Amino acid sequence: MNSIRQVPTRVKSRRTEANLGAEREHFDKQQLSSISKAINSTETPVKEKHARRIILGTHREKGAYTFWSYALGFPLASSSILSWKFCHVLHKVLRDGHRNVLQDCMRHHGSLVEVGGLWSHLHDRYGQLVALYTKLLCTKMEFHAKHSEIPPNLEVTDEVLERTAGTDINNVFQLTVEVFDYMDAELRLAETVIRQLNTSIAISTLTSGQCRLAPLIQVIQDCSHLYHFTVKLLFKLHACLPADTLQGHRDRFHDQFHSLKTFFNKARDMLYFKRLIQIPKLPDSPPNFLHAASLAKHVKPVVVIPDEDEPEQQDDDDDEPEPLIEVSDVSTPSLQTQPQQLDIFDQTFGPPNGGFDDRDLQIESLKRDLELLRAELERVKAEAQRYITQLKSQINSLEAELEEQRAQKQRALVENEQLRMELEATRRRNSEHESLQTTFIEAEKRAQATEQRYNKLKEKHTELVASHAELLRKSADTVKMLSVTQQTQEEVERTKQQLSFEVDRIKQEADMKLEEQKFEMEKLKREMEEKMAELMRIKATLQSSEKTSEQVNSSMTALQAEKERLMRSVSEKEAELSSLRQAAQVQQSSLQQERERSSRELGELQGKLQEKTSLEEQMKQKLLEEQFALLQGTVTEAESIIQDAAAKLDDPLHIRCTSSPDYLISRAEATLGSIDKVKKGHADYLSNMRDAGGLLRALTQFSHLAADTIINGSATAHMAPTDHADRLTENCRSCASQILGYLKELKSKTTLQRADPAAIRIIVQKILHLGQELRPKGMDIRQDELGDLVDKEMAATSAAIEEAVRRIDEMMNQARKDTSGVKLEVNERILFSCTDLMKAIRMLIIASTDLQKEIVESGRGAATIKEFYAKNSRWTEGLISAAKAVGWGATEMVESADKVVLHTGKYEELIVCSHEIAASTAQLVAASKVKADRNSKKLTVLQQASRHVNEMAANVVASTKTGQEHLEDKDTMDFSGLSLIKLRKEEMESQVKVLELESQLENERLRLGELRKKHYEIAGVPPEPVSEGNGETSSLVHPASMSPKPSKPALLKKPTLAQKPNIPPKSMYK
Repeated sequence: MNSIRQVPTRVKSRRTEANLGAEREHFDKQQLSSISKAINSTETPVKEKHARRIILGTHREKGAYTFWSYALGFPLASSSILSWKFCHVLHKVLRDGHRNVLQDCMRHHGSLVEVGGLWSHLHDRYGQLVALYTKLLCTKMEFHAKHSEIPPNLEVTDEVLERTAGTDINNVFQLTVEVFDYMDAELRLAETVIRQLNTSIAISTLTSGQCRLAPLIQVIQDCSHLYHFTVKLLFKLHACLPADTLQGHRDRFHDQFHSLKTFFNKARDMLYFKRLIQIPKLPDSPPNFLHAASLAKHVKPVVVIPDEDEPEQQDDDDDEPEPLIEVSDVSTPSLQTQPQQLDIFDQTFGPPNGGFDDRDLQIESLKRDLELLRAELERVKAEAQRYITQLKSQINSLEAELEEQRAQKQRALVENEQLRMELEATRRRNSEHESLQTTFIEAEKRAQATEQRYNKLKEKHTELVASHAELLRKSADTVKMLSVTQQTQEEVERTKQQLSFEVDRIKQEADMKLEEQKFEMEKLKREMEEKMAELMRIKATLQSSEKTSEQVNSSMTALQAEKERLMRSVSEKEAELSSLRQAAQVQQSSLQQERERSSRELGELQGKLQEKTSLEEQMKQKLLEEQFALLQGTVTEAESIIQDAAAKLDDPLHIRCTSSPDYLISRAEATLGSIDKVKKGHADYLSNMRDAGGLLRALTQFSHLAADTIINGSATAHMAPTDHADRLTENCRSCASQILGYLKELKSKTTLQRADPAAIRIIVQKILHLGQELRPKGMDIRQDELGDLVDKEMAATSAAIEEAVRRIDEMMNQARKDTSGVKLEVNERILFSCTDLMKAIRMLIIASTDLQKEIVESGRGAATIKEFYAKNSRWTEGLISAAKAVGWGATEMVESADKVVLHTGKYEELIVCSHEIAASTAQLVAASKVKADRNSKKLTVLQQASRHVNEMAANVVASTKTGQEHLEDKDTMDFSGLSLIKLRKEEMESQVKVLELESQLENERLRLGELRKKHYEIAGVPPEPVSEGNGETSSLVHPASMSPKPSKPALLKKPTLAQKPNIPPKSMYK
């Protein structure tokens, strides 16, 4: 019977497991469908219903495991649009998904960083956006993982923000910096998206534009909250820190405020955002953080997402909506109860018969009512079952939360108990520490009193020594009296010997007494230390015996008795010390009397001789010590100079400082000369150590020159190639360490003899050699010819421009004669744009010449123009190179235009010539404005002319491309007459041709890269700054070039091959 009763339960459990498995399979299928439709390579925005299903899926499974299990299978590295839409969906899931989504996403943080790094190296428009978006998502995840109180949707109250910031001002400062970084990542993505799009209405309504603009909705929502956080945190910082400390924070906030306001205004004007989001308006000016009252005027910006009025149309291939509850087993009881109810009806009214009466009608009506009631009952049962299921799920969630709260409560109780125990232990330690502190203070007072008595005895001993010296001085008078009586000289000699013996004996006795007194003092000190140690032991015993009150009382009694005994001992020692003091005083008086008797019997000649000899030796020793002290002071100062120069090598502020190899060479040569002087001064000092003047002067000059060499070597390395820069920096470090080692040897008398600057000379010679290697090549123009060469090149450039304009006019007249129709229109448009470009270049040459004259007149002073050009040779060579490049570009453009008009050239050559002319004129402008005054009107005219040249060059490119499109014949492709085999063959031939063209394109790009590398080498790479003779760096970094090809500005690095345009090679490269 038991097994029979358990059958329904088992069947129900199997049915429940089957239903759960089917439900899980249905859920996975629906999630896969939504993820695959939301994340694809089609350039369309993500549909809201697909993203909503993904978000609901995270809430259902309380995490993003299913989302990541499918998302990791996408080929994110192969499609930038796919990666962009994946980032958009991940952003929405982070904002609106379950709270456990953040933990699941942090597990794939490294994969997200790898995807961003991959697309950051590929030059694709969507790839740049993906790199910025992944950086934003990583910043978002790291911020919210660190500050778990703030959810990823940033919707928190001000109280939660205050609690997150805390009361420590350092934490508030750090949180503000992190919010700034968060906002920078958001704004950088928004600015890049808007910069890539044309903000007109037409672009924002296309699917390609909406695909880029769709993620900005989440960016706007994040930015509104981050702006509010920043304002709150900055007001809190200004309330605790001075305004000068937060100047950097205010500047950064102002930049972000203006960028955010510009972004909101542009987004508000776009038609795409008007029906999807209501963007708040920011105030006209940022808040004034220096006035705390401004906080009351701050209004939190609120972003409103309006409800959708029209329901979204469901796709034909979408799955059916997921049922909220399982109702598959509801109808089973109703089917089982139906036969039972029929039997009850038969038993009550009897079986039906073949007759027909009024009861049949009643039966029929009752049956209909019964059916209605049964249907109503089934509906009520289904509704009740649904409610029961919902309530069960709520009960389960509440039970889970209750368990979590219980666990948290248990942890809190454990932590509270631990804190209480720690507090009690801390209180006990504090009480013990206070009692020990009191005992220590008392013992220290006794030690100080004993130290004072010892100091008094020492003062008395000093007075005895002083009186002894006074007696020695008075002995001179006694000698004079003894010299008068020559008769009693022998007796005096005997008396002197006796007295000297007596004085020695008295001295020995006094020393013995002093030693005994010192021994007694040391003995007293040791006894005091023993008593203090004994006190500490007693205290430890007292602490260990605090368990019972009787032991405490007995210990206190014993401690008090010991304290009294110690006090008696101290009193006895003080009495002994006073008796010793009296005995010392008696001994001092007796000594003084004996010395007075002996002083009258000392000899004058012996005293004078000893005094003179000792004085002479002291003077010699003092002179040597003074000279060595001067040397040590000079070496110490030189070490500080060299250390300061070595510190500049790692100073981040020194990175912007640059210098030229020529100035480095001059400093290194001067340093080598100073090393010779130091070596000579060192040899002179060793031969005569009473005179260190030569060595001091040489060391001072050497330290300054060596520090100048190290600093300029580091500055030169900032503009040098990587290999040279590393070697130069390493040699500068080695030079500083060698110099410091040499100076350290000079400071010590033991190592002064073997100090040798030979190692320093080798390192400086290496720096000199590296500076000579970094000097630009091709500088074969004499300095006195530069002035004339500048005028000649500028005149030749003007003449080349005039000749180009004349030839273009001739080509225009010839084209009108030979061509007509569309070809004539295309040729006229191209030649007109070329003429406008030449006129713009001519105006640029005139403006550059005027500015150059102004620079020469304002900077040459009393020197001549040629002397000014020779003094600033590098700048002059840059002007010459730029002028040559402009003239050559104009000539090449005329040749290309002539070939295009005659249909013997290529349109691409004309486009490349336009780019070359634009680059050459930019080089000329850069060379001209290097030494110009910022407020110069002629500089403004030159800049306007440069912008006009760029516009005309762009017009030439546009005209050429437009003409090329008009003249190209696009044949229609008709494959209707081909069979399947022929189509397959044609397809294979087309693929072969595509592969051949791609191979040719790659080879030409490699060839172009090698040509540019060779051109840079001939032009004088590595680029170097221009030194004006004092080590300062000028903005002009382009050396002179004798190559007929126009040189590029030296600050422009060669772009990677992926950036090269698909342009056929020019004839000049062949």
